Amino acid sequence: MSNVTAINKSADQKMDKTVQTLKADLQKIRTGRAHAGILEHLQVDYYGNPTPLNQVANVSVLDARTLGVAPWEKNMLAVVEKVIRDSDLGLNPASVGDVIRVPMPPLTEDRRKDLIKVVKREAENARVAVRNIRRDANHELKELLKSKSISEDDERRAQDDVQKLTDRHVAQIDEALVAKEADLMAV
Repeated sequence: MSNVTAINKSADQKMDKTVQTLKADLQKIRTGRAHAGILEHLQVDYYGNPTPLNQVANVSVLDARTLGVAPWEKNMLAVVEKVIRDSDLGLNPASVGDVIRVPMPPLTEDRRKDLIKVVKREAENARVAVRNIRRDANHELKELLKSKSISEDDERRAQDDVQKLTDRHVAQIDEALVAKEADLMAV
């Protein structure tokens, strides 16, 4: 039965990772409100090494529509500002003393609808990934049954367990989707 347990545990871990990846991807999709996670994926040239922005600067929310980025070294101010401006986020940062203010432009209705389409596509891709993990786990279980390592009852029980894992993770994906859609539609 340990092979079955290993297959279920592996499938659970892979599905968890898929859900976490989706949540991280959804965080990068800009809403009208400011949140520090939107800049997490940006890389800054720090003495010749590409370094995540949050490792060279403190990113904070100044108000509902403004982020503050405070580089820990003064000479990084212009570099960080340029990286934010050149990113694909459509932001226009401005230096104010030692802090870079990053105002979040309000989203138009059309842009919100486009972003919701993107969010739904990301969620569907995550669901497909979870189903593919289920398919692979069920295939491994069938192989164990063929090699007579497990009984038919054990295989059926294990497939039920894999289905429960799949249902749970798809529900988590749906929750993340609903939350992001509500976030996007909030004015």
